[in-house]
This record gives sequence, C-alpha cells and structure tokens, in this order.
Amino acid sequence: MRQMSLTPELVALCHREEIDPGPSGEWSQLSDDDFRALATRLAGEADAGPLWVFAYGSLIWKPAFESVEQQRASAHGWHRSFCLDLVRWRGSAEQPGLMMALERGGRCDGVIYRLPDGDKAAQIERLLRREIDDHEAVASVRWVPVRTAQGRLRALGFWVGVTGRGTSLGQPLEKVAWVLARACGHVGSGAEYLYNTVSHLETFGIHDRNLWRLQELVADEIRSIHGRRITSHDTAEGFRGGRNMT
Repeated sequence: MRQMSLTPELVALCHREEIDPGPSGEWSQLSDDDFRALATRLAGEADAGPLWVFAYGSLIWKPAFESVEQQRASAHGWHRSFCLDLVRWRGSAEQPGLMMALERGGRCDGVIYRLPDGDKAAQIERLLRREIDDHEAVASVRWVPVRTAQGRLRALGFWVGVTGRGTSLGQPLEKVAWVLARACGHVGSGAEYLYNTVSHLETFGIHDRNLWRLQELVADEIRSIHGRRITSHDTAEGFRGGRNMT
C-alpha cells in the first residue's frame, strides 16, 4: 500500500467539537410517505436479479448496510468531485465544507455491493434514509451502469450528477484542499473524510490520481496552518498507523 502524506496525526489536528445545528430550513424535507414512494419507484426501475449499490466514497468505508458480495466496478462518464457544499455534518456555517459526489466526465473506479435477496423497496428505503433527506437531492439518486470483471450491470448510486444550488462544480484541487484542511462539523472533518476514502480505496487496489494529489495538498495545507505543532516524530508515528479513523 502506498504511503500517504495525509497521516492520522495530521487529520487529528483538524478535529474540533462542533454542535449539530440541525436542518437549515433551506431544503424541503422528505416525509415518510415520500421515502416510501421513492423507494417503490426505484425498485420498479431495478433490473431483475440482485440489488447492487455503487460505492465511490463513504459507502466504501462506512456502508451501514448488510452485503453478501462485493467487487470492483467502473462507472464510465463520471468522476469523483468534492462539489457538495456543506454547512453541517463535516462543515459549519463559520467554515463550510465540501463532500464528494459524482460529476460528469471521465471514469470512476469504485466498489459494488450486492445486498441480500429480499424486499428491494424496503432495502432501497433504508439506503435512501441514510443518504438523502430532502426533495432537492432526489434527482441525484439514480441507476448507474457499471462494468465489472464479470460483465455489465446497473447499480444504485447516490449523489450522481448534482447541479444547481448547494454545489460548486469544477473547483481546482488547491481550492478544495484549502477547504478540507479547515472544515469540520459535528460528525468529523473534511480531512478525515478524505483520509478514510483514499486509504480504503487503496486497500481495494484503486488508485484515484486526483484524490491522491488532493491528500498531498491537504497534508501540506494542514502543516502550513499548524506549523510548530507538528514534529517529525508525529509524522513518523502517522506512518506506523495512528488512531483508527473509521
């Protein structure tokens, strides 16, 4: 496994205790009936056979669902992008953060998970409740064609093709790194999110060149912010493992 510049010790410097501000009121919250209706629609659009979910970010290292099989897969026509604006979760009103979504263009190598056989609508509803909570996000949930070593199939993807208010598309990596090195919310920091994603992708043998460059830039940015608080001993300890970031 490649040695990351962004170590657990550097990530720890970005953490601070933040209070959950709750929903901002800017978005239209989904009701229980809305979740059920959306899940029923998506289940009706599903292919016959197993239910697959495409993971490219936090679903890889924190799936929060049971799976019976996993394998690498590629989504062509999409790429990872820190383009979702956050003032909650891993950001705050004082220091907004960024979260990943799939933006158009390129290719995204990720992992697909096969869920147990059963009620697809119920399984999809549980996933929806984890991933989205407002009407404005519904359009970002879609069936994504993916390619695997065994052939092609469709998998359910979240935050795919986001546009409009609350998004910042096509940002340079240097700007993203500046944000991730500073943003933190009640569930953690942007640097922690990046660290977990890159390190877990590497365990699957997936090397995303943009994210790899981004973790180098974030590490440099953290060092520039905290300066004297970082020692060569801290860096060496980071390479030997550090605290569990998952």
